[in-house]
Amino acid sequence: MKISERVFLVTGGASGLGKATARRFVSQGGSVVVCDVNESDGNALETELGPRARFARVDVREEDDVRRAIELAVRNFGALYGAVNCAGIVAGSRTVGRDGPHDLEMFRRVIEINLVGTFNVIRLAANAMSANEPINGERGVIVNTASVAAYDGQIGQAAYAASKGGVAGMTLPIARDLSKLGIRVVSIAPGVFETPMMAGMSDEVRGSLEQQVPFPPRLGDPDEYAFLAQHIMENGYLNGEVVRLDGAIRMGPR
Repeated sequence: MKISERVFLVTGGASGLGKATARRFVSQGGSVVVCDVNESDGNALETELGPRARFARVDVREEDDVRRAIELAVRNFGALYGAVNCAGIVAGSRTVGRDGPHDLEMFRRVIEINLVGTFNVIRLAANAMSANEPINGERGVIVNTASVAAYDGQIGQAAYAASKGGVAGMTLPIARDLSKLGIRVVSIAPGVFETPMMAGMSDEVRGSLEQQVPFPPRLGDPDEYAFLAQHIMENGYLNGEVVRLDGAIRMGPR
Protein backbone atom coordinates (compact mmCIF):
# COMPACT_ATOMS: atom_id res chain seq x y z
CA MET A 1 0.00 0.00 0.00
CA LYS A 2 1.89 3.04 -1.26
CA ILE A 3 1.12 6.30 0.52
CA SER A 4 1.01 8.29 -2.71
CA GLU A 5 -2.52 8.85 -4.05
CA ARG A 6 -4.08 6.91 -1.16
CA VAL A 7 -6.44 8.20 1.52
CA PHE A 8 -5.98 7.79 5.26
CA LEU A 9 -7.85 8.51 8.49
CA VAL A 10 -5.61 9.64 11.37
CA THR A 11 -7.20 9.85 14.81
CA GLY A 12 -5.59 12.02 17.44
CA GLY A 13 -4.28 13.73 14.34
CA ALA A 14 -4.06 17.30 15.63
CA SER A 15 -1.09 16.70 17.94
CA GLY A 16 1.79 14.43 18.83
CA LEU A 17 2.14 11.11 17.01
CA GLY A 18 -1.00 11.65 14.93
CA LYS A 19 0.08 15.08 13.76
CA ALA A 20 3.49 13.77 12.70
CA THR A 21 1.78 10.94 10.82
CA ALA A 22 -0.61 13.28 9.01
CA ARG A 23 2.28 15.52 7.98
CA ARG A 24 4.40 12.60 6.75
CA PHE A 25 1.59 10.99 4.77
CA VAL A 26 0.75 14.25 3.01
CA SER A 27 4.46 14.83 2.30
CA GLN A 28 4.50 11.42 0.61
CA GLY A 29 1.59 12.32 -1.67
CA GLY A 30 -1.23 10.87 0.39
CA SER A 31 -4.46 12.51 1.54
CA VAL A 32 -5.59 12.53 5.16
CA VAL A 33 -8.66 13.20 7.24
CA VAL A 34 -7.35 14.52 10.55
CA CYS A 35 -9.66 13.37 13.37
CA ASP A 36 -9.46 15.04 16.77
CA VAL A 37 -11.60 16.67 19.47
CA ASN A 38 -9.38 19.77 19.39
CA GLU A 39 -11.01 21.90 16.69
CA SER A 40 -8.60 24.84 16.76
CA ASP A 41 -5.50 22.67 16.34
CA GLY A 42 -7.27 20.44 13.81
CA ASN A 43 -8.34 23.36 11.65
CA ALA A 44 -4.85 24.87 11.87
CA LEU A 45 -3.30 21.61 10.66
CA GLU A 46 -5.78 21.38 7.78
CA THR A 47 -4.70 24.86 6.69
CA GLU A 48 -1.02 23.95 7.04
CA LEU A 49 -1.31 20.73 5.01
CA GLY A 50 -3.41 22.21 2.23
CA PRO A 51 -5.80 20.55 -0.23
CA ARG A 52 -4.77 16.99 0.64
CA ALA A 53 -6.08 17.34 4.20
CA ARG A 54 -9.46 17.74 5.84
CA PHE A 55 -10.26 18.09 9.54
CA ALA A 56 -13.15 16.31 11.23
CA ARG A 57 -14.09 16.77 14.86
CA VAL A 58 -14.22 13.19 16.12
CA ASP A 59 -14.70 11.63 19.51
CA VAL A 60 -13.49 8.12 18.73
CA ARG A 61 -16.05 6.65 21.13
CA GLU A 62 -18.93 7.99 19.03
CA GLU A 63 -20.07 5.92 16.05
CA ASP A 64 -21.67 8.87 14.26
CA ASP A 65 -18.49 10.97 14.54
CA VAL A 66 -16.36 8.24 13.01
CA ARG A 67 -18.88 7.53 10.24
CA ARG A 68 -18.94 11.22 9.30
CA ALA A 69 -15.14 11.30 9.10
CA ILE A 70 -15.12 8.27 6.80
CA GLU A 71 -17.81 9.84 4.64
CA LEU A 72 -15.71 13.02 4.46
CA ALA A 73 -12.72 10.98 3.26
CA VAL A 74 -14.76 9.24 0.57
CA ARG A 75 -16.55 12.40 -0.53
CA ASN A 76 -13.39 14.50 -0.83
CA PHE A 77 -10.78 11.97 -1.88
CA GLY A 78 -12.67 9.00 -3.35
CA ALA A 79 -12.04 6.11 -0.95
CA LEU A 80 -10.45 5.12 2.36
CA TYR A 81 -7.39 2.86 2.21
CA GLY A 82 -5.81 3.24 5.63
CA ALA A 83 -6.38 4.28 9.23
CA VAL A 84 -3.88 5.20 11.94
CA ASN A 85 -5.26 5.20 15.48
CA CYS A 86 -3.36 7.68 17.65
CA ALA A 87 -6.21 9.08 19.78
CA GLY A 88 -5.68 8.39 23.46
CA ILE A 89 -5.35 9.76 26.97
CA VAL A 90 -3.14 9.08 29.98
CA ALA A 91 -4.36 9.00 33.57
CA GLY A 92 -2.35 8.06 36.64
CA SER A 93 -3.70 6.68 39.90
CA ARG A 94 -2.78 3.90 42.28
CA THR A 95 -5.27 1.10 42.77
CA VAL A 96 -5.46 2.18 46.40
CA GLY A 97 -3.94 5.56 47.22
CA ARG A 98 -3.98 8.20 49.94
CA ASP A 99 -7.54 9.17 49.03
CA GLY A 100 -8.85 5.62 48.80
CA PRO A 101 -9.53 3.32 45.84
CA HIS A 102 -8.87 4.20 42.19
CA ASP A 103 -11.68 6.30 40.74
CA LEU A 104 -13.81 3.91 38.68
CA GLU A 105 -15.04 6.54 36.23
CA MET A 106 -11.45 7.51 35.44
CA PHE A 107 -10.65 3.86 34.71
CA ARG A 108 -13.72 3.54 32.47
CA ARG A 109 -12.88 6.73 30.56
CA VAL A 110 -9.34 5.58 29.77
CA ILE A 111 -10.61 2.19 28.57
CA GLU A 112 -13.40 3.77 26.52
CA ILE A 113 -11.13 6.22 24.68
CA ASN A 114 -7.96 4.16 24.29
CA LEU A 115 -9.45 0.71 23.72
CA VAL A 116 -13.13 0.96 22.82
CA GLY A 117 -12.47 4.05 20.71
CA THR A 118 -9.69 2.28 18.83
CA PHE A 119 -11.93 -0.68 18.12
CA ASN A 120 -14.77 1.62 17.03
CA VAL A 121 -12.51 3.18 14.39
CA ILE A 122 -11.14 -0.20 13.32
CA ARG A 123 -14.54 -1.78 12.72
CA LEU A 124 -15.98 1.18 10.81
CA ALA A 125 -12.84 1.89 8.78
CA ALA A 126 -12.48 -1.79 7.88
CA ASN A 127 -16.09 -1.90 6.76
CA ALA A 128 -15.45 1.03 4.41
CA MET A 129 -12.20 -0.51 3.13
CA SER A 130 -13.93 -3.81 2.38
CA ALA A 131 -15.64 -2.11 -0.60
CA ASN A 132 -12.31 -1.14 -2.21
CA GLU A 133 -10.96 -2.82 -5.31
CA PRO A 134 -7.89 -4.83 -4.18
CA ILE A 135 -4.44 -3.48 -4.94
CA ASN A 136 -2.12 -6.49 -5.15
CA GLY A 137 -4.77 -8.34 -3.17
CA GLU A 138 -4.91 -5.66 -0.47
CA ARG A 139 -7.90 -3.45 0.35
CA GLY A 140 -6.56 -1.53 3.29
CA VAL A 141 -4.22 -1.24 6.27
CA ILE A 142 -4.94 -0.31 9.89
CA VAL A 143 -2.23 0.85 12.30
CA ASN A 144 -3.01 1.08 16.02
CA THR A 145 -1.12 2.64 18.90
CA ALA A 146 -0.43 0.40 21.88
CA SER A 147 2.38 1.28 24.31
CA VAL A 148 5.30 -0.27 26.14
CA ALA A 149 2.98 0.14 29.14
CA ALA A 150 1.08 -2.85 27.74
CA TYR A 151 4.09 -4.92 28.87
CA ASP A 152 5.90 -2.75 31.45
CA GLY A 153 3.07 -0.86 33.16
CA GLN A 154 4.36 1.29 35.99
CA ILE A 155 2.95 2.18 39.38
CA GLY A 156 -0.21 4.22 38.86
CA GLN A 157 -0.72 2.98 35.29
CA ALA A 158 -3.37 0.30 35.84
CA ALA A 159 -5.95 1.99 33.59
CA TYR A 160 -3.49 3.05 30.88
CA ALA A 161 -1.69 -0.31 30.84
CA ALA A 162 -5.00 -2.18 30.68
CA SER A 163 -6.18 -0.07 27.74
CA LYS A 164 -2.94 -0.48 25.80
CA GLY A 165 -2.70 -4.16 26.69
CA GLY A 166 -6.14 -4.50 25.14
CA VAL A 167 -4.95 -2.83 21.93
CA ALA A 168 -1.97 -5.18 21.78
CA GLY A 169 -4.11 -8.21 22.59
CA MET A 170 -6.74 -7.59 19.92
CA THR A 171 -4.23 -6.97 17.11
CA LEU A 172 -3.80 -10.60 16.04
CA PRO A 173 -7.46 -11.70 16.26
CA ILE A 174 -8.60 -8.65 14.29
CA ALA A 175 -5.88 -9.26 11.68
CA ARG A 176 -7.19 -12.80 11.38
CA ASP A 177 -10.80 -11.57 11.20
CA LEU A 178 -9.98 -9.20 8.36
CA SER A 179 -7.59 -11.41 6.42
CA LYS A 180 -10.29 -12.65 4.03
CA LEU A 181 -11.07 -9.03 3.17
CA GLY A 182 -7.43 -8.27 2.35
CA ILE A 183 -7.01 -5.81 5.24
CA ARG A 184 -3.84 -5.87 7.35
CA VAL A 185 -3.72 -4.81 11.02
CA VAL A 186 -0.51 -3.90 12.88
CA SER A 187 0.05 -2.08 16.17
CA ILE A 188 2.96 0.07 17.28
CA ALA A 189 3.97 0.09 20.96
CA PRO A 190 5.87 3.37 21.46
CA GLY A 191 8.16 4.02 24.38
CA VAL A 192 8.64 7.56 25.73
CA PHE A 193 8.10 10.14 22.99
CA GLU A 194 8.30 13.91 22.71
CA THR A 195 4.55 14.58 22.63
CA PRO A 196 2.15 16.97 24.40
CA MET A 197 1.58 14.23 27.00
CA MET A 198 5.21 14.78 28.05
CA ALA A 199 5.05 18.56 27.99
CA GLY A 200 3.73 18.87 31.54
CA MET A 201 6.52 16.84 33.08
CA SER A 202 9.41 18.46 34.93
CA ASP A 203 12.95 18.48 33.56
CA GLU A 204 13.87 16.05 36.33
CA VAL A 205 11.23 13.52 35.27
CA ARG A 206 12.10 13.92 31.58
CA GLY A 207 15.77 13.44 32.35
CA SER A 208 15.01 10.30 34.32
CA LEU A 209 12.98 8.86 31.45
CA GLU A 210 15.70 9.67 28.92
CA GLN A 211 18.28 7.89 31.10
CA GLN A 212 16.15 4.73 31.07
CA VAL A 213 16.42 4.46 27.28
CA PRO A 214 19.50 2.32 26.45
CA PHE A 215 20.06 3.72 22.96
CA PRO A 216 19.57 6.31 21.74
CA PRO A 217 19.30 7.85 25.23
CA ARG A 218 16.57 10.38 24.44
CA LEU A 219 12.84 10.71 23.93
CA GLY A 220 11.46 9.46 20.65
CA ASP A 221 10.74 11.87 17.82
CA PRO A 222 7.07 11.67 16.68
CA ASP A 223 8.29 11.50 13.07
CA GLU A 224 10.02 8.22 13.95
CA TYR A 225 6.59 6.85 14.82
CA ALA A 226 5.19 8.28 11.58
CA PHE A 227 8.04 6.71 9.58
CA LEU A 228 7.22 3.30 11.06
CA ALA A 229 3.52 3.81 10.29
CA GLN A 230 4.51 4.56 6.69
CA HIS A 231 6.66 1.43 6.54
CA ILE A 232 3.80 -0.71 7.88
CA MET A 233 1.52 0.67 5.18
CA GLU A 234 4.08 -0.09 2.49
CA ASN A 235 5.35 -3.49 3.67
CA GLY A 236 2.70 -5.95 2.55
CA TYR A 237 3.96 -8.85 4.68
CA LEU A 238 3.63 -7.06 8.02
CA ASN A 239 0.41 -8.23 9.64
CA GLY A 240 -0.97 -9.20 13.05
CA GLU A 241 2.10 -7.92 14.90
CA VAL A 242 2.82 -5.45 17.71
CA VAL A 243 6.09 -3.61 17.07
CA ARG A 244 7.88 -1.97 19.99
CA LEU A 245 9.42 1.40 19.08
CA ASP A 246 11.27 2.28 22.24
CA GLY A 247 15.06 2.45 22.03
CA ALA A 248 15.17 -0.88 23.97
CA ILE A 249 13.63 0.63 27.10
CA ARG A 250 12.10 -1.68 29.70
CA MET A 251 10.17 0.46 32.15
CA GLY A 252 10.89 0.10 35.86
CA PRO A 253 8.10 0.12 38.44
CA ARG A 254 8.25 3.92 38.73
